[in-house]
Amino acid sequence: MRKKCPSLFTPDPISMKTLDHEPAGLLETAPPASVARSSARPSHPATRRRAPVGLLVGTFLVLGAGLVVGILPRIKARTVLQEQKEVLSEPSVTVISPHVSRKDAEFVVPGEVRPFVEAPIYARTNGYVKRWLADIGTEVKAGDILAEIDTPELDQELANARAQAVQAEASAQLAKTTAARYNTLRKTSVISAQDADEKNAAADASEASSQAARANVHRLEDLQAFQKVTAPFDGIITERDTDVGQLVSSTAAHPLFQLTQARTLRVFVHVPEAHSRSISVGQNSAVSFTEFPGRTFEAKVVRTAGAIDLASRTLLTELSLDNAKGEILAGSHAEVKFSMPPDKPLLTLPSNALLFRSEGPQAGVVNSDGKVELRSVRMGRDFGREIEIVTGISEKDRVILNPADSLASGIAVRVVEQKAFAAPKAK
Repeated sequence: MRKKCPSLFTPDPISMKTLDHEPAGLLETAPPASVARSSARPSHPATRRRAPVGLLVGTFLVLGAGLVVGILPRIKARTVLQEQKEVLSEPSVTVISPHVSRKDAEFVVPGEVRPFVEAPIYARTNGYVKRWLADIGTEVKAGDILAEIDTPELDQELANARAQAVQAEASAQLAKTTAARYNTLRKTSVISAQDADEKNAAADASEASSQAARANVHRLEDLQAFQKVTAPFDGIITERDTDVGQLVSSTAAHPLFQLTQARTLRVFVHVPEAHSRSISVGQNSAVSFTEFPGRTFEAKVVRTAGAIDLASRTLLTELSLDNAKGEILAGSHAEVKFSMPPDKPLLTLPSNALLFRSEGPQAGVVNSDGKVELRSVRMGRDFGREIEIVTGISEKDRVILNPADSLASGIAVRVVEQKAFAAPKAK
């Protein structure tokens, strides 16, 4: 016999009573609570497995976001720090390219203006200055009297010499007559030949003494002629160093006047050895003076010393300058500008781009691999802010501007700026 299974829902008498009194419609629309809860759950098994998978994905998303927010910035900051460290480990430099000029080069050297002819005037006789007739700034002609000298002692010597000359001439005349007589007697054998020869010799000696006396007279007459100090050439008196009553002597190294001829001037310059090959006879140059601002005078090279001075390492050069109007004063300071066509491009660098060490002047050049190469250079003209470089660099080199004293060859550097070098003004 089958046993009856107890019902899952045991009816409650009270409930049953209540159900008996409930309307039929209400009974149909209100299912039991257990049935409602069972109907709200998903009925498929796969739906139940989605909940842990979504939780796992969300966890991974949170961890990934934490990784992105926390670790990646640290990695990026570390990378930037490493890059900055590498950058700061290399010195930063500013480079500049040499300025190239293919125009005619010019260089200026100081010059000394001297008169074409200049001579000190001395006294050639002994005496006292009787008067002077020319002062400084006086234009004189050749032969003009500059001063007169009183020579009382010389006058007495001249008078004595003239008397002695007359006496010697008389003695010579007597000796000549005596010799003639002896020669006549010799022909008749009245006197011996020895006596005649002695008289002839005495006549010759007397004649020689007479000539010596006349010569002494001429000498003293010439000295007496120097009583008048005259100008040897046309010119201007630039110095007078005498006065009335001054004792003068022919042996004293004291000039009375200084006479110059300045219608043509000589300009002497010392050309540096580096430019000595560019100087040639007949070459024109421009001469300027401080007292003539904005004006130049043309001068021509007339001669050079032909050798370099060992003390100054320069070539002494003389130029001729026309001064017919007398505008330029002798002794002035001049600046002489020479032009020379360059045989190769001229390179210049700023003066603060060079290093001056015991090895000589050097320039730091950045190679294509970013490393420094120190090169010894030879300097030419100094323009002040710029310096001409003769050898050591080329126009394509990148030269470091304001190099540090610790700069050495082989150091890696970082170029931060490349400046353009303005053309220097030739002086």
